Amino acid sequence: MRTQAALHSLGYEDYLKLREGALVIEADRYGDKVLLLPDGSYIKLFRRKRLLSSAAFYPYVRRFADNVQALHARGIPCPDIIALYRIPHIERDAVHYRPLVGETLRRLLKQTPPPEAEACRLREQIGSFVARLHRLGVYFRSLHLGNIVLTPSGELGLIDVADMTTRQRALGYLLRKRNLKHLLRYPEETAWLCADGKFLTSYNHASGFKLSA
Repeated sequence: MRTQAALHSLGYEDYLKLREGALVIEADRYGDKVLLLPDGSYIKLFRRKRLLSSAAFYPYVRRFADNVQALHARGIPCPDIIALYRIPHIERDAVHYRPLVGETLRRLLKQTPPPEAEACRLREQIGSFVARLHRLGVYFRSLHLGNIVLTPSGELGLIDVADMTTRQRALGYLLRKRNLKHLLRYPEETAWLCADGKFLTSYNHASGFKLSA
């Protein structure tokens, strides 16, 4: 399912006005990538790819918006799209969005690690959440604790969802296994997730599959 949201052309002066007072959250050698605006919304910038790239026909900004729409349709908490832009002067596409309120699990574990009893419940919750994504046909290649958010209501949701595909059917065994490898590719986070076996036990119980780390 592809979004019908319009991709608006944004002049350079209008872009500068839109990003006035912004805090640069992420950048690389090509320039800004993520901006935090004074009103709390974000702009994520995507560099235009070469003409023969698939991104020329299906831009990342569209993928981001389509994936947000697909997650909302499945009841998965995620950001809300405000507008999509093409900014010819800087050769960028951009998505303006309201963030998903909460804390990423990566930041949560680094700043205020929960007590063991709470950590155990959280690992079970993560296992059930990932199993739910897979049952709903969500394959998120960038699945890691930095892209999973714990909301104030205690739900888990996803951010930074451009690198994602969705299917009408549940994922099969091989895609599930591959996606778990993505999640478990960071040694420190893997050690925490698999500390007591609750994560995989919860995943296997909720999914009906029997997978290992």
